[in-house]
Amino acid sequence: MTEISRTYAVSPLPRLSVAPMMDWTDRHCRFLHRQLTRNTLLYTEMVVAEAAIHGDRERLLGFDASEHPVALQLGGSDPNKLGEAVRIARDFGYDEINLNVGCPSDRVQSGTFGACLMREPDLVARCIGAMKMAADVPVTVKCRIGVDEQDPETALSDLARAVVAEGADAIWVHARKAWLEGLSPKENRDVPPLDYDRVYRLKQDYPNIFIGINGGIGDLNQALEHLNHVDGVMIGRAAYHNAQLLAKADRLIFGDDRGPVDWQEVCEAMMVHADAHIRAGGRLNHVTRHMVGLFQGVRGARRFRQILSTESTRPGAGPEVIARAFAEVDPAGLTAAA
Repeated sequence: MTEISRTYAVSPLPRLSVAPMMDWTDRHCRFLHRQLTRNTLLYTEMVVAEAAIHGDRERLLGFDASEHPVALQLGGSDPNKLGEAVRIARDFGYDEINLNVGCPSDRVQSGTFGACLMREPDLVARCIGAMKMAADVPVTVKCRIGVDEQDPETALSDLARAVVAEGADAIWVHARKAWLEGLSPKENRDVPPLDYDRVYRLKQDYPNIFIGINGGIGDLNQALEHLNHVDGVMIGRAAYHNAQLLAKADRLIFGDDRGPVDWQEVCEAMMVHADAHIRAGGRLNHVTRHMVGLFQGVRGARRFRQILSTESTRPGAGPEVIARAFAEVDPAGLTAAA
């Protein structure tokens, strides 16, 4: 294991992360999440290596400096292209580069990457080696415990052995198989049973490598339980649909007692961010669509959702819509939420 691996394995930053989620964790979502938690690692949506090389790099790879710590997830199976994508991304200043070996979508399968790479650990290792050669930050893998008829004991061990040998700094494991035949991508997020113990055993096998767990984790109490067994926890849909839980992450997960979230500051920051996006040619709902589930269970949340959902899509809608929505939420409920 390289020196950077040993450093990263004890880093406190990734004890909690928000999973990369297509169509969800764009720069506006990440900006919102960063207003709620200073320490949680945020991930981009998956960016295909080919797109990073030939596409609009600022649109695909650009992010606000306030998003740090932020990780880029790449998709691909060509070591040379992945290495080139990492060299391009290096100029943007990401804190981590991650290789997707877990996505089961048809589009990803047709490109011979994502979860189907669980069947080709040697190829994944070559990809990691090329990425490490080009990177100046940790290079990590996000995978499943196996696909289709694979034995998770063998499949996960084979992948881990291969990527660790090439210097992977961390392995994030979605604790489910992916069924590439017979299940849709949506069903693959819920139907295959969770096997957290398999991920715990991987950590026992690799005590000096950062092992993180993902899949079906709905709140921070569950995250704390997993942290008794692994180094990091990755929360996906729960963090998106109820982002309010991230307001407690710094204190509960990282021991950061710098004080609760100031919700008025959150409102003002999102207004400034939305205004800049609109001035650049965007629309308000590009920002507010990520905010709709922010205040689950808080008095006034229903009206908050209504305002954001209806008014933000109207022609000429501006950041004042965000202020009107926040004004409907009970301040006492916000204090309790934080």
